[in-house]
Amino acid sequence: MAGEIRFESNGTLLVVTLSQPGRFNAMSRAMWQQLRSGFEQLRQDAALRCVLVRGDGGHFCAGGDIAEYTEFRFDPDRLRDFHENLVWGALQSMRDCEIPLLAEIDGNCIGAGLEIASCCDIRIAGVSARFGAPIARLGFPMAPRELGLVLSQVGATAARQMLLEAAVLDAPRMLQLGFLGHLVEDAGLQAHVQATQLRIRALAPQAARMNKRTIRALSAITEMAGSLGTADALAALVAGAYDYADSGEHREGIAAFVAKRKPAF
Repeated sequence: MAGEIRFESNGTLLVVTLSQPGRFNAMSRAMWQQLRSGFEQLRQDAALRCVLVRGDGGHFCAGGDIAEYTEFRFDPDRLRDFHENLVWGALQSMRDCEIPLLAEIDGNCIGAGLEIASCCDIRIAGVSARFGAPIARLGFPMAPRELGLVLSQVGATAARQMLLEAAVLDAPRMLQLGFLGHLVEDAGLQAHVQATQLRIRALAPQAARMNKRTIRALSAITEMAGSLGTADALAALVAGAYDYADSGEHREGIAAFVAKRKPAF
């Protein structure tokens, strides 16, 4: 079972559920493709007023499906295709969505989960939710575009902690950082999300879409003036970003995780 992304609509609300039971909804390659396809199709649905993104079984998403990694991660071209086309294609399709995106976050929101949540407009979490990207334990860095996305949402200090310390931050800290819009007791999470999506759906849908277009345009202007510089500079950064694919450190990190042992870097 490679997991699935369920898209369930009742007219003006679409519920997107990340689901891979037994693996805390870790994102498989098939799930990334489903996420992209589903969000691309949303553009044709003028009736939608809110999209709710959630995880199955008490967790948002615990990262990528590492069980698949040995199939493609050690070849630079295949690794580049995975991040630049499959993963970023799905994340970009979410970022391009003009419908308000609401994230209901419980349990683990790690790695890929953090990236997916970073694409959402309003994020609501239960107090026991956990956030991070401890991929240094696996021997590889975060892809440039994905890091740019996370950096823009969690801030430089938290991003450095997550990547350089492999720190996992709690929900109160993420609220303090401004990543979360609301923090509630776990037992009240669904009720709070329900009330929020009802408020969103009662508002003017055209205004919401126009606001999202404007926010996206203004964010692009800010990004162009930021540390990543021009689009050409980012392209140059991406060009060599996956040369580590066949490195011993990368192989050791993945092998240790699969074998359930501590890596020897």
